Amino acid sequence: MKKTFQLNEIQQVAKSIIEAAPGKQLCFYGEMGAGKTTLIKALVKELGAVDSGNSPTFGLVNEYHDSQDNLLAYHFDFYRLEDEVEALDMGLEDYLGSNAWVFMEWPEKIKSLLPEDVVSIFLHFIDENTRSVELNIR
Repeated sequence: MKKTFQLNEIQQVAKSIIEAAPGKQLCFYGEMGAGKTTLIKALVKELGAVDSGNSPTFGLVNEYHDSQDNLLAYHFDFYRLEDEVEALDMGLEDYLGSNAWVFMEWPEKIKSLLPEDVVSIFLHFIDENTRSVELNIR
């Protein structure tokens, strides 16, 4: 899947990613400001979370639940990670072993820890209102 979209179409893009992804572990690649967190917020909303997504930059991980408090997704931001050991220390393997969606920003920081079947999503900034998204399966 490859698509260029306007920011006001991001909810439809999120829906199509959920429908197209063969698994629930998604890695988000793109420069700062490309819209990774914005897209993850749309994905969390599409899944039916009661709380809106925020970048977990300072806490490394956020979790999202539906109105019955069922776990829907984890959102990681590895930008400030010093090394892969930090991800292991926080229990990354347990998160990846869960049945929840796992959204990972800056996955290049934990490259050797990523599962074989992870879905890679590449976001590109085109202009203030336009992005392109490309979905790749490893």
